[in-house]
Amino acid sequence: MKWKKAPAELVDFLARRTATLNSDFRKMFGYPAYFVNGNMFAGIFGDKLFIRLPEFDIKKLTEMNLGVKPFEPVPGRLMKGYVVIPQSFYSNEKLFDEWLNKSFKYASSLPPKKPKAR
Repeated sequence: MKWKKAPAELVDFLARRTATLNSDFRKMFGYPAYFVNGNMFAGIFGDKLFIRLPEFDIKKLTEMNLGVKPFEPVPGRLMKGYVVIPQSFYSNEKLFDEWLNKSFKYASSLPPKKPKAR
C-alpha cells in the first residue's frame, strides 16, 4: 500500500495549533502526531487530520453535522475514539482550537502510558 505524503501546509497548520499545548511531537508511520503523557491526541495520516475524543464528544460533533468521520487509517481498521476533521471544519481556527483543546484535555485525563522498552 502506497501512503500519501502529508501536505506541508497541513503539517504546519497542526504544528501552529499545538504550539501552545504542553505536548510531545513524534512521528507515527512517518506522519506527525502529538502526545500528552504518552497518549496521542492529534495527528495527520496522509492528507487527513485527526483528533481523539471521548464518545460523548464524538456524538456531539456528529450531531453538529460538520463532516467529521471515524478515523480508519486502513480500510476495516477503525481507530476507536479518533475522528477525521475535514478542512471545512479546521479552516475555522477558533472552532478547531476549541475541539483540539478538548482532545488535549481528554488525552491528559487518561492514565499515562509508559514508554515501550526498545
